[in-house]
Amino acid sequence: MDLLGLGAVKQLAEGLAGLPMFPYFDTAHYIVSVMALREQPGALEVSRRSPFACWFSSMLYCFGGAVLSGIIMSEAPVAPLANSTNILLASLMWYLVFYCPLDAVYSCAAFLPVRLVLTGMKEVTRTWKVLSGVVQASKKYKDGLFVMIAVGWAKGAGGGLMSNFEQLVRGVWKPETNELLKMSYPTKVTLIGAVLFSLQQCHYLPLQTPELMLLYTIFIVVNKTRMMLMGSSSSPFAPVEAALYQTLFARPLTYSPLTSQSHTPTQTPSCPARPDSKDASSVPNGSSQTEETLDHSESENSKKTN
Repeated sequence: MDLLGLGAVKQLAEGLAGLPMFPYFDTAHYIVSVMALREQPGALEVSRRSPFACWFSSMLYCFGGAVLSGIIMSEAPVAPLANSTNILLASLMWYLVFYCPLDAVYSCAAFLPVRLVLTGMKEVTRTWKVLSGVVQASKKYKDGLFVMIAVGWAKGAGGGLMSNFEQLVRGVWKPETNELLKMSYPTKVTLIGAVLFSLQQCHYLPLQTPELMLLYTIFIVVNKTRMMLMGSSSSPFAPVEAALYQTLFARPLTYSPLTSQSHTPTQTPSCPARPDSKDASSVPNGSSQTEETLDHSESENSKKTN
């Protein structure tokens, strides 16, 4: 069912579906991913102290989705290493971003107009990654909706979902930054894309694949560009999330006798105040009697031992 109706839009959707990602879009993805790693706290120190650890972290940023989706599908997690061309291209971008003289590459890529273009191209690759993960799962698990969602989500947002392991490579351990505890915008929008493409593959959405690719790509590119121009990190799904949380998951605080008793502070018997130095000096006889008692008990114990 063709809901778009317009021939020009349909041609645009088909042209976008047939757009090759290599080398230009993949290069933009690698540059933006490595820049995101460089901007993490302590990443520059790691790049000077251990270039190999920095390179390994960069590869996880670039190919984390392929690694994680391979693990979920019971495939070799080193499968992304089989494509030597992409590994060499990503390694070249890593070296230029971190070690280029005068930081020329990073300074140019961080220039806002250039960064907008690179980020938009990276968001385009997100659509292909999510769709490829969903299609990969649908070939092995027919009508496995939740498997499609999981694999598509992992392939599109694997770098964020594996952030704790990547931090561990750099010597940082922050379990409170787990993406499942507090999802970032890329993880949320990738999950939404995985759900939409999975529903479309199971014929629950009256859309063709190119049409859904076009709509989803336009949404994520425009929204990401808006967030960067406004300097905002707030998710556009925040009002919907708040409404769903208040409707489905929020529980009112109820009074419980056991809870109130458990939180009631228990009174501890007051201990007699220990005399300070002035009081101790005012009762010399008591202190001498105590010392004599201790000496007598020690002598009795020694006699028993002997």
